Amino acid sequence: MNMGTSTMAGMSGMSVTMTSAASTASSTAASSMDMDMDMGACKISMLWNWYTIDACFISSSWHITSRGMFAGSCIGVILLVISLEFLRRSAKEYDRYILRQFQRAAHNKCYTTTTPSCPPAKAADPASSREGSVGANAVAKSVAAEFRPNVMQQAIRATLHMLQFAVAYFVMLLAMYYNGYIIVCIFIGAWIGAFGFSWETIGMSGPQEEVTICCG
Repeated sequence: MNMGTSTMAGMSGMSVTMTSAASTASSTAASSMDMDMDMGACKISMLWNWYTIDACFISSSWHITSRGMFAGSCIGVILLVISLEFLRRSAKEYDRYILRQFQRAAHNKCYTTTTPSCPPAKAADPASSREGSVGANAVAKSVAAEFRPNVMQQAIRATLHMLQFAVAYFVMLLAMYYNGYIIVCIFIGAWIGAFGFSWETIGMSGPQEEVTICCG
């Protein structure tokens, strides 16, 4: 009887201890959840949403805690997309610059030396401004197909392309949060950027620009 009584007492003590430990763990978890709710948790959805306060983007450090912070984020997204259009225009202008540079060098070379790629001397004779213009255009057309950027020029072109790719990828990541305000800001930035950086003379002939799909 004594052994049975002591065994039952021991089991009862263990049950009380386990119950106390479970109660303590439960209260700790509840306290932790309360702290998380007080600090504010990130609101992330894979469906269309209009979150403002407590919305998070890219990382937990980009946690919106006020309307002013959200407004600043929207302005930053617009500027980011504008910078993408700026980089695209910069790459295009740089290609034009190195091509003009090459054509000028080839033009001067054709008038100082005779090479098989140069047009006939009559076409390139700058006896008059009209003939000189015709000669320059003929030289440009005859040497344009032979142009190949050097290592430094290609490195700059590759850098501009890398920056475009990085910014476009970052914009795509922002769009994947399906936040309506952010997506509208992306559209606004694309419109402003295209208005400002694609406003140029459109030639009636020549190669057509490649249509860009999505953000790249």
